[in-house]
Amino acid sequence: MLQMRAAAVFFALCAAMTGCKFVKTADQQAQAAAQAFDPDRLVSGSWESKVLPYLKERAGSFEEVTALIASNPDAAAQKFGHKERGGTAPWTYAATVKGRIVTAETQSRAAYVEVDINGDGKPDLRVAIGPAIRGTALRDSLGFVNFNEFKNQIDWAQYGKSFNTYVNANVLERLPRDGLVGKRLDALGAFPQPSSGELPQFVPVTITVGG
Repeated sequence: MLQMRAAAVFFALCAAMTGCKFVKTADQQAQAAAQAFDPDRLVSGSWESKVLPYLKERAGSFEEVTALIASNPDAAAQKFGHKERGGTAPWTYAATVKGRIVTAETQSRAAYVEVDINGDGKPDLRVAIGPAIRGTALRDSLGFVNFNEFKNQIDWAQYGKSFNTYVNANVLERLPRDGLVGKRLDALGAFPQPSSGELPQFVPVTITVGG
């Protein structure tokens, strides 16, 4: 009892003194660090277990997806697409791409190749090859994450950016940069519904170039 009273007096005195503060222990600091928001860790931790399996299961061929978008947008959205409820972003679709590279822009940081799918020699979509990737197509294509799980818009935006950072470091940096025109390209990824007259902007999660 005496020890408890002494402790109470100590805490009361400490609270009354402006210069007195409590320092977190090493365990408390480690726990706080583990609970801190880390979008890079969220992406890397779910890439193999959730992201790739989801897109593989959800994707249709680029020809199939775009044909269904043109003929029945609602059906395309339900079968291949995802969109945040109440959000203003367009539908984003999972797709596989098989075609031949007809244009390559590798001087820009937001480098890309344009791919002919149907063999007419004209580009049907643009594929990002990094290092900078515009937009948040990968985040927006995933039905198992949503904005309400995040603290605020800033965290949500950083999460989207982390997908681009991850895919560049682990997939796109391995790609050749020379002699790309004429080579075959196979990829799995996602693209948002493009504006009228614009090429779809495709972001891959897996990609091979050669042949």
